[in-house]
Amino acid sequence: MNFEKGMYKMKGISFNTWVYSSFPTWVPSYPLEEVIKRISSFGYNAIEIGCASPHAWPDYLSNERRREILKLLKEKNLKVSAMLPAPGGGPGMNPSSPLAEERKFTINHYKEVVRLASEWECPTVIWVAGWVVHGTSQQDAWNYSLQGLIDVANFAKKHGVTMVVEPTPADSNLIETADDALLLREQTGLSNVKVMFDTFHALYRNEVPSDYAYRMGEYLHHVHISDHDRLPPGQGRGDFPSLLKALKDIHYDGYLSMEVGFHTRQSEPDWYARTSIEYLKAKLAELD
Repeated sequence: MNFEKGMYKMKGISFNTWVYSSFPTWVPSYPLEEVIKRISSFGYNAIEIGCASPHAWPDYLSNERRREILKLLKEKNLKVSAMLPAPGGGPGMNPSSPLAEERKFTINHYKEVVRLASEWECPTVIWVAGWVVHGTSQQDAWNYSLQGLIDVANFAKKHGVTMVVEPTPADSNLIETADDALLLREQTGLSNVKVMFDTFHALYRNEVPSDYAYRMGEYLHHVHISDHDRLPPGQGRGDFPSLLKALKDIHYDGYLSMEVGFHTRQSEPDWYARTSIEYLKAKLAELD
C-alpha cells in the first residue's frame, strides 16, 4: 500500500519490538538485527524500538554497532517510527519517583534515548510519565513528571525529536486519560511535545479508541494499535474500522504502530507481526 496516495497521508505501519525482546518477560528474545529483517519481510514501513536489552539499551550500543544498525535499517527500507524506554523493574525509569536519584537517572536515560533516536533518524520518543509511589501525592508525582518532561523535551528539540505523552492506565496511575495527556502537554508550553494513545489502554478503561482520536485531534502525533489483551487488531473486541475512519477525519499523518503480544512468554512474535499487518492493510484498503 502506498501511503503517499489515497485517503491517508500517514507515514505508514510500524511494529513495536517488545514481543521480540526481553521486556517485560525474558523470552522470547531476539537480537535487534534479526527483528529488523523479520519486520521488513512482513511488509512494514517502520519499526518502533523499545530501548531494553538486547535491542537498544544505549549503554550497550557501541558507536560502530549504532552505525551498523542504521545501515541495516536503510538496506531494509525500514524507518524508525518511535523509540521508548523500558519502564518498571531494575533501574525503574520512573520520572515521577519520590527518589531524586531515580528521577535524575531516568532523565539522563531519556536523553540518551533521544540522542540514539536522532542518530537513527527517528522523529519521536514516547514519554511514559511514570506512576505514583505509595506515600507520594498525586500532585507531587505530576510535578516531577512535568519537570522531567520539560527538561527532556528541551534537549530533544535541539535534536529535532518530538516527545509524545501516552496515557497508560493499564500499567500506571498518573496519566490515565486523553485529557491527562493533553493537560501535561499543555503545561510544558513546548511545541515539540505532543500526545499519543494506545488502543489497548483505551479498551482497558472500557472507552472507545476512536473517541481518543477525535479528542486529541491536532495534537495527536503517534498511535499504538492493539486489541484487548494485547492481541493483534481484529482478534478481539476493538472497533478498528471506526478508529481508522476517525483518524482519516482528523487528517492524522503519523504512524500506526502495532504494540502487541508482549504480555506473555507464550507469544509467537512472527504470528503477531504478520496477523497485525494483514488485518490493518485490508481495513485501510476498504477506506481508500
